[in-house]
Amino acid sequence: MNYILFDGPSRNNLLPFTFTRPVADIRIGILTIREKWEAYLEFTTTTVTEDYLSDKFPMVEMDENIMINASFLPNQALVEMIRNLEENQAIFNNEDVIAFYTKDTQDDIDLESYEAIEYVDDIIKIEYSWDIFSKNGEAILEDFELLTNNRKSQLIPATVNTINAESIFIEEGAKLDFVTLNATNGPIYIGKDAEIMEGSIIRGPFALCEHATVKMGAKIYGPTTVGPYSKVGGEINNSVIFSYSNKGHDGFLGNSVIGEWCNLGADTNNSNLKNNYAEVRLWDYETESFSRTGLQFCGLMMGDHSKCGINTMFNTGTVVGVSANIFGSGFPRNFVPSFSWGGSSGFTTYLTKKAFEVAQVVMSRRDIEFTTEDAAILEHVFEETSKYRRQ
Repeated sequence: MNYILFDGPSRNNLLPFTFTRPVADIRIGILTIREKWEAYLEFTTTTVTEDYLSDKFPMVEMDENIMINASFLPNQALVEMIRNLEENQAIFNNEDVIAFYTKDTQDDIDLESYEAIEYVDDIIKIEYSWDIFSKNGEAILEDFELLTNNRKSQLIPATVNTINAESIFIEEGAKLDFVTLNATNGPIYIGKDAEIMEGSIIRGPFALCEHATVKMGAKIYGPTTVGPYSKVGGEINNSVIFSYSNKGHDGFLGNSVIGEWCNLGADTNNSNLKNNYAEVRLWDYETESFSRTGLQFCGLMMGDHSKCGINTMFNTGTVVGVSANIFGSGFPRNFVPSFSWGGSSGFTTYLTKKAFEVAQVVMSRRDIEFTTEDAAILEHVFEETSKYRRQ
């Protein structure tokens, strides 16, 4: 069977992270949503996404396809239902379609004509950007069970202090000595060739993905995920950091999501709680206004390729778009449009030529090419977000 993950109606609610990737390639828990589905289905998947992303994330359509809404995270019960789907059947959760089996092309699908099957069990749905950190604990637990089932952890080094060691799993090649791991509140997963340096103190749920690094003396509170090849230090609480990003120095990051290829300068701090303890409002790209989150704790949402200088301070509920460069004293406003250059005293446009030069240098340091597809995606984002830079 051919499985295709589609963005669904939540795509715009997940900006700025879906400016540069399909919903399926968001990381939550240990794995990306795509990696979760492929592990459960034991098949590769392709994607229906925005046209400007389709060269990098193509769709492969066959005569028979099962379409899956990438906002929903898989579990065994749901996967069994999907495997048992027949032509013109669809699985719904309330009014949201989860998956359907079709022989029609994308333009000819009419879900109202499909036999509806209701999924009534618990399920994790990623509907808003803040769901990425607020539902991260549940996702880590499910991924931990998926990845460690019937497997044996590498031995925990004798110098490591542990609490609830049976909920700690270490992959081959990981390095850690003279650290403290407390898995009382949730599991701790240390990925292949990852490293936790001396003096670090970590409370689960926590995931350190392959080749990622926790620097000396870090204090990390779960649920937190550090994506592949990322580096973190200082104090972190309930945050998700995608691949190839750095928060390598002291400073606080809490209730936040950081995209790929980001860098937070030394002593960068974000507020995750308003002084009056009120509900946090966050920039909403769909309504082009600040919307209620229902959360008292909500920090920084930073899109891919964005950077900030040393001692940067972010207010509660700040959204930074793609390829922004922030520096200087004081608090920048709590919505920084993509391709903005500046800080609290104001912003100018960060031209794509300069942004691409930085991206090429940053990515080449990790032996990854900045491709023409990458450039075309960022050019599109630059044009699409120009209206915000004029405000």
